Amino acid sequence: MTLTEIRRSAIEPAFLLLPAKMCSPQAEVMLLAIGLQESRFVHRRQMIEVVREGRRVVVPEGPARSFWQAEQGGGMVHGVLRHHLTGKLAVAVCDARGVKPVNEQVHVAIEHDDVLAAGLARLLLWSDPGRLPLEHDAEGGWQLYLRTWRPGAHSRGDQVQKDELRAKWGRNYAAAVREVYP
Repeated sequence: MTLTEIRRSAIEPAFLLLPAKMCSPQAEVMLLAIGLQESRFVHRRQMIEVVREGRRVVVPEGPARSFWQAEQGGGMVHGVLRHHLTGKLAVAVCDARGVKPVNEQVHVAIEHDDVLAAGLARLLLWSDPGRLPLEHDAEGGWQLYLRTWRPGAHSRGDQVQKDELRAKWGRNYAAAVREVYP
């Protein structure tokens, strides 16, 4: 899915379900950059390597779901449903999308409901006490991403892997900025 398509089909409709103060170009940049980082807007289910019939294969069977790769007990599902700043809004987004605001049901739904997933992803960003980064602040975006998504590949990775993830973020953030600020 292209960045323009994901903006129109998921982010813009999700923003209609949220207070206007949450809807900004900076929020769009972050949602696009995080989606690119997590799934490239290709995979709605986490891709993992498994051994099948003696061969290593990559399959969509990991625990994370949606383009933003949320885990059931993580911040984008459990966290926003319980957080004092986002709980009521998360329930309202779930209600608008016809999903009972229960971790398991939300987690299953976000795999195929991009609007729900985008709304919850925006709420996770909202739960952070810091401000959204400005247009060209890729480092500020990276720090916000690390605080809110807490990517395991970064926390478990060695320095080379961390450097590669940071470089990937720079490319993804730049692509998101180009999309939102043409």
